[in-house]
Amino acid sequence: MKTDDVLAALRAVPGSASLLDALGDRDDVWVVGGAVRDALLDRTPKDVDLVVAGDANELARELGDVRAVHDQFGTTTIDVDGATVNVATARTERYPRPGALPEVTPAALEDDLARRDFTVNAVAVDLGGGLHAVGGALDDLAAGHLRVLHERSFVDDPTRLWRLARYAARLGFEPDAETERLAREAVGTGALTTVTGPRIGAELLLAVAEPHPQRALEVAGALGLLPDGIAPRGDVEAAAAELLPEDGDRGLLALAAAATEAEAGRLRGWLDELGIPARERDTVVAAAGARELAEALARAKRPSEIVAVVGRQPVEAVALAGALGAADPARAWLEDLRAVKLEITGADLLAAGVPEGPELGRRLQRAMAARLDGEARGREQELAVALA
Repeated sequence: MKTDDVLAALRAVPGSASLLDALGDRDDVWVVGGAVRDALLDRTPKDVDLVVAGDANELARELGDVRAVHDQFGTTTIDVDGATVNVATARTERYPRPGALPEVTPAALEDDLARRDFTVNAVAVDLGGGLHAVGGALDDLAAGHLRVLHERSFVDDPTRLWRLARYAARLGFEPDAETERLAREAVGTGALTTVTGPRIGAELLLAVAEPHPQRALEVAGALGLLPDGIAPRGDVEAAAAELLPEDGDRGLLALAAAATEAEAGRLRGWLDELGIPARERDTVVAAAGARELAEALARAKRPSEIVAVVGRQPVEAVALAGALGAADPARAWLEDLRAVKLEITGADLLAAGVPEGPELGRRLQRAMAARLDGEARGREQELAVALA
């Protein structure tokens, strides 16, 4: 995209037209970062970030409804016509020690761009359409390269290591040779140990939330970001993804596929160290154990047996079991069997004289098995099986 078309592309982002109109022709405000990068790549920007040479909180209150204020970093998040906009004071950063949160100081736009993670994100456009970028940023965009801005980038902020994997997946870019060297060196010298697990875990979840999580994990694995026993399995992930229904999580599936050879306790321990929320952690651990599920599903002969084997396993585990040798029963459960419901309920059995307690559940299970296997069709036949 031509640089003079960038503002037009940005105006198409929800909430941005009214935002830019409200800013008028101010010469102390710029749109920065990913939105500008995406516009230059002819991609559709998703949101807009602003930098102001002044008080971000003051400007934010003029523009929209304030949602969050982070005085420590000079940033304010606002809502504009239902869209989220981040407003930040142009600043420079100093890291008191490796992995520490930065200490920020107001600065010029050029300093703000120079503090960013990769050159392709160190771009801005002023309200007149003028483009501002660090040296080499436009060349890196054209070449599809991810390049850090200085040699201590990964040491100062090791979360950038996972961001490198995330942007590689999102943009289809490759780290340039020097950036890859610096990343490997940082990992080898223990940079990740200087930040808390939850900060790394947050970046991991963002990486696997990308449209191509397998690519993010492959880059992460190549850089040494994954622990022993976890290695991306592209063949397994691709086969499982074909089975995964819309309510499944492709990112958790990819992570579980990489962990199918990992010991469950160590996997759970790693995810706990990273502060991964319980639901996501349990889904990955369960799905990573899909090899045993695949063996059990392969032995199931009747629909009721398939349902009994699956039990409460997440869809990601069943899809992975399908990729590991049980494709037909996994597909049957994912596409059909899991949606089967009885027409009768416990209330019907109570009304027929069955007392409350475990017997009620056993009779409903018997009716469900008959329904699944085609031996009971409709309410009356289900009830007859349950009461037999």
